[in-house]
Amino acid sequence: MIALSLAEIAAVTGGELFEFGEDTPETRVSGEVDTDSRIIRSGGIFVAKPGEVTDGHRFVGAAVEGGAALAIVERRVDDPVSQIVVPDVVRALADLAREVVARVRAVGDLRIVGITGSNGKTTTKNMLRTVLEAEGETIAPVASFNNAVGAPLTMLRVTETTRFLVCEFGADAPGQITRLAGLVTPDVGVVLMVGLSHAGGFGGIEQTAIAKRELVEQVRPGGIVVLNADDARVAAMAPTAAERGVDVRWFGEGEAADVRALELSVTASGTDTIVDVDGERIPLHLRVLGAHHVKNALAALTAAVALGVDPNAAIERLAGIELAERWRMQVMGSDRVTIINDAYNASPDAMQAALRTLAQITAPDERMVAVLGAMSELGERDVEEHSRIGLLAVRLRIPRIVVVGAEARPLYLSAIAEGSWSDEVVFFETADEAYEYLVDELRDGDRVLVKSSNAAGLRFLGDRLGESFS
Repeated sequence: MIALSLAEIAAVTGGELFEFGEDTPETRVSGEVDTDSRIIRSGGIFVAKPGEVTDGHRFVGAAVEGGAALAIVERRVDDPVSQIVVPDVVRALADLAREVVARVRAVGDLRIVGITGSNGKTTTKNMLRTVLEAEGETIAPVASFNNAVGAPLTMLRVTETTRFLVCEFGADAPGQITRLAGLVTPDVGVVLMVGLSHAGGFGGIEQTAIAKRELVEQVRPGGIVVLNADDARVAAMAPTAAERGVDVRWFGEGEAADVRALELSVTASGTDTIVDVDGERIPLHLRVLGAHHVKNALAALTAAVALGVDPNAAIERLAGIELAERWRMQVMGSDRVTIINDAYNASPDAMQAALRTLAQITAPDERMVAVLGAMSELGERDVEEHSRIGLLAVRLRIPRIVVVGAEARPLYLSAIAEGSWSDEVVFFETADEAYEYLVDELRDGDRVLVKSSNAAGLRFLGDRLGESFS
């Protein structure tokens, strides 16, 4: 974080300062800000966030041992450190992030990109970060830091030398993207797609579209929005951009796109395509597995070009990416048995894309195996969407379907009803049971997809299988 005095931080957060030791209101701090006491280092600022399971106030002492110079708290604690007491530490975190970014923007050359969408945010963020890092100091979220805590923590990492800040904005209810993106008013906003992810929280896909449009509404006038030309709900956001004096750049596979993918070819080693950037055609071999990630690469490329990056250089950097993120189409195992661990997140769209990728990369003399768990936060569409995935798995002629967890049982029942025999589709209550079955069942030439939402925990099953067949 940039250096601020204790008095300045107290004023920005609306808190009351209690100095400790030799500290005064003019004492300046510039360490990293975090809510995890275990990673606080010398000069850091610890934010004591109350949680559902535990309370950050209990760990102020541990943060002090790690070197914390300041604690932002909702009540005073007895630990030996200067403290700022605020009514709400999460709101204080947001207020501090807004102030820090505004100060850096006022004195530097900071450009800000915001990314949202039902799927692909983290992959696109990582791709864009890779492209931009070669241009200048770039700050982007760790993992999926895209909520009311993670997004401000990312913003607070900027300094006067930061050239690019890439923010990932997630939401499970209306208004959240407005609040998060409103902290920084991005120069470039990227909307990837509107799908059924978190549909239960929004109340349906049309409400999801309205929520994702909030990013377009927060891009600063004179900025640019990058929209998916192939998604009608995203394309419908263009008039909102025009009303705000924001330019639109399109990505996709259709002729309307400014940055367009042509001639896709999917193999086990990645996807080959020709990228048309405003009429210039450039070949791209994307090593990140799955044709659906080409859209993410197009979005990252479009945003980078909007920021002035040469498209040939950007495509060269995209071609060097081997893994978008751990547990996202992560290839494990060996040439004998390939494990594709994609169990960090799963909406219906992402589940369908992963299954189709499995079918595309499996040769005729190899066997497809799909290990599938629950998709979270679908609300009243839960049974319907799980049933659709069961139908798709059978219709893709996947000869071995392993369904794990009670919440995914509708998927299993759907596959059975579609005509899959009992030895082709099996059900297990736990990942441990599925593991014991799979270590005996899998054989040379198998390509195995492990796919579920994060909450289902199958990513750890994927890790175990990867180790067993490495």
